[in-house]
Amino acid sequence: MPRIAYVNGSYVAHRDAAVHIEDRGYQFADGVYEVCEVARGFIVDMGRHLDRLNRSLTELSIDWPVHRRVLQIIIREVVQRNGVHDGLVYVQVTRGVASRDFLFPEDVASSLVVTARKGNPALADKRAATGIKVITVPETRWDRVDIKSVGLLPNVLAKQKAKDAGAQEAWFVDAEGMVKEGGSSNAWIITRDNVLVTRPAVHGILRGITRTTLFEVAEKLGLKVEERGFSVKEAKAAREAFISSATTISLSVVEIDGQPVADGKPGSIALSLRKALFDVAEKTPA
Repeated sequence: MPRIAYVNGSYVAHRDAAVHIEDRGYQFADGVYEVCEVARGFIVDMGRHLDRLNRSLTELSIDWPVHRRVLQIIIREVVQRNGVHDGLVYVQVTRGVASRDFLFPEDVASSLVVTARKGNPALADKRAATGIKVITVPETRWDRVDIKSVGLLPNVLAKQKAKDAGAQEAWFVDAEGMVKEGGSSNAWIITRDNVLVTRPAVHGILRGITRTTLFEVAEKLGLKVEERGFSVKEAKAAREAFISSATTISLSVVEIDGQPVADGKPGSIALSLRKALFDVAEKTPA
């Protein structure tokens, strides 16, 4: 089945999908995006993702390209047309197409692109069973990382550095040695007394949707959560560490900067969170 994309009002073959060269997303990274997990034929936490999309658009004064209800229909249609039962759907909104100028253009419609692709649940479960390695890197991003902007060059460089080091994720660390978040994920640790710890999503990190749902999962499992900062040193000494995102759910970190976390194997709590999330999350039939 050929892949299908939605671009500004049309469903087109993915290989032919294109935007204008003066789209401000291409020229200025003047746009935002969301990624929703598709699992077992359901779009996971779509309502929360669209709420966050609305916040990002509002912060950047970008208009919705279509009504929210219409976007929901488009998302489901793209997932269906691509036959995605397990995978992800990607939504991107930019300020639109205009002659290159730093100032906001007037009377220009925002641009909308929606794509979807299939995933491999068996491969994802295998990765969860082995865990991932993380390196730490200095914070180099702009101050408004709470906005899910398409301007991700520092993240790209950090994740490439991780790959070059034989790791799968990079954690940004502030000047005080405190972990902020990953290149494409939120960062967590579990203390020796089984408390889940993650940095407050007030400043300096993105308010992850999976992160938010995991709070509800933890409550269901009777686990305590603390929103506070934690250092690289504390993370290395933790009982468990893990990352969360729409594409990884809860994924154990077994090594940080070459040092094993605990016994260097995925932890039972992170695995239990992963297993329980689907039942707790909002599910929209695809």
